[in-house]
Amino acid sequence: MRDVSAHQQTAASPFIRACRRESVPHTPVWFMRQAGRSLPEYLKAREGIPMLESCTRPELIAEITMQPVRRHGVDAAIYFSDIVVPLKAIGIDVDLKPGVGPVIGSPIRTRADLARLRDLEPDDVSYVTEAIGLLTAELGATPLIGFAGAPFTLASYLVEGGPSRNHERTKAMMYGEPELWRELLDRLADITASFLKVQIEAGASAVQVFDSWVGALAPADYRRYVMPTSVKVFDAVKDYGVPRIHFGVGTGELLGLMGEAGADVVGVDWRVPLDEAARRVGPGKALQGNLDPSVLFAPTAAVEAKAAEVLDAARASGTGHVFNLGHGVIPSTPPDALTRLVDYVHTATAR
Repeated sequence: MRDVSAHQQTAASPFIRACRRESVPHTPVWFMRQAGRSLPEYLKAREGIPMLESCTRPELIAEITMQPVRRHGVDAAIYFSDIVVPLKAIGIDVDLKPGVGPVIGSPIRTRADLARLRDLEPDDVSYVTEAIGLLTAELGATPLIGFAGAPFTLASYLVEGGPSRNHERTKAMMYGEPELWRELLDRLADITASFLKVQIEAGASAVQVFDSWVGALAPADYRRYVMPTSVKVFDAVKDYGVPRIHFGVGTGELLGLMGEAGADVVGVDWRVPLDEAARRVGPGKALQGNLDPSVLFAPTAAVEAKAAEVLDAARASGTGHVFNLGHGVIPSTPPDALTRLVDYVHTATAR
């Protein structure tokens, strides 16, 4: 049963309006990885609780998701979770090792291994539905963004067994066993779509698909080996009518294809100015981004000068703009720097 009321409450918010390329009272701001990471209250809330366990406790999820909304006054909340949560929920042996990232106990490298990737059912992640119910009640008119990992990035973790600099095993399967690769990504697209649907039906007002590692691919390889499953994911949630955001790192050469894949908003990292990104993406899409996260360690005047460059480029792009970083908040980022940045963007763009 879809929670339509939550979507109706947030329809007029600056974030949703910007995603739809409508007029806004100010440029909306949120930060990837704003839920947690740099906040002392997050570290306190999660003390002694392993990351993946914290992603299954509804009240803790709600508390961590709300912390940056209360502290920074951002225009949207991002659901606190991890891209491997749906994999864990269907029985994949995955752990989040501090300082390393996702580690897969038994990597997926043969056709027989595919059998372990069963469909994700709503009951597998009932804690998501419960947590989003708590969140939408507290957020009111502030949108909640649901999210999931894209098939390519999930596949990379599953095939490599963990994070990889060169994606050797992933590319070896992609080029050497294209049929196995296609089946793997197709199953992951179904799992990703199911995870997004659970979040939207519970009340998420928008969704973002993170393709963190896809910048490792050349455009021709993205189009041939990855894009069909990106399209499948975005098509699966199209009829809900919520904004769909597509983000990857190092994807300057892929921006046009990422726009083609079906998202309403294309996230841009800090390497490509937003006016140039708009040219690459093409008309009809809003943009999200794209301040370099490292800038937040500079003095306030320098942060504001770089933020002004982003806003100027966004203005020149002539399309809807959601202000964000070009990647996630760095854990050691001073929290006050984020609060000041939100205030600056709101003030500088007030109309």
